[in-house]
Amino acid sequence: MKELYQLLENKCRLFNNREFINTDPVSIPHGFSRKEDVEISGFLTALISWGNRKAILKSASLLMDLFEGEPFRFITTAPVSDFRRFEKFVYRTFNGDDLLFLTYALRDIYLERGGLETVANISYGETGCIKEVITGIRDALLKTAHLQRSEKHLANPNRGSAAKRINMFLRWMVRKDNNGVDFGIWEQIPASALMCPLDVHSGNVARKLGLLSRKQNDWKAVEALTESLRGFDRRDPVKYDFALFGMGVFEGWGK
Repeated sequence: MKELYQLLENKCRLFNNREFINTDPVSIPHGFSRKEDVEISGFLTALISWGNRKAILKSASLLMDLFEGEPFRFITTAPVSDFRRFEKFVYRTFNGDDLLFLTYALRDIYLERGGLETVANISYGETGCIKEVITGIRDALLKTAHLQRSEKHLANPNRGSAAKRINMFLRWMVRKDNNGVDFGIWEQIPASALMCPLDVHSGNVARKLGLLSRKQNDWKAVEALTESLRGFDRRDPVKYDFALFGMGVFEGWGK
């Protein structure tokens, strides 16, 4: 147990630093200073964060260009006629219809519901549960008219999804340390409540280390892994996401 703790701590220190940012999707929100721009750019980037990392960064950068480098201003003040520019956007299965829906949905959330943080805080305040924060954000977005196909891009842990991308986004917004990767700009949700982002890489590493026995990468696995990590740091369990992800992607532990 002590050796595993030391391994996780060492790998966390290795990967949780500013050198990690440049090749990671978190680099996109790091291009902004305004809180709302960080939130919106981070949220949209997280939603398309699957597949080749270079392709993710290229498409996320294109997204920010479509928002004229000011996503909050564009979403909340641009005339609806300007939204037509999103129609030809495509990243894998995420297309212009999905982007147009989310633009309208975020417009509603920021103009009528106080913003993404407010929506998250309301759900957390009522339940103290990150699972409900995720479903609360999802439900708020889906109040905007949309095609059925767009719902697949908004993970639903109530149906078993591991919700990797939204858990990653919440880590960015909530965690705050001195290493400069995560932003920590949402202060009403504690880092202790976060759930570990789980994908094939981190899942495989966690199983090799004995942190996870469940074979599926689903919400039950997220809960089990996060509980294991709380045994090493109850106040900030998801800091070990850096260790698991880095070991899997950069060091080949997840093969």
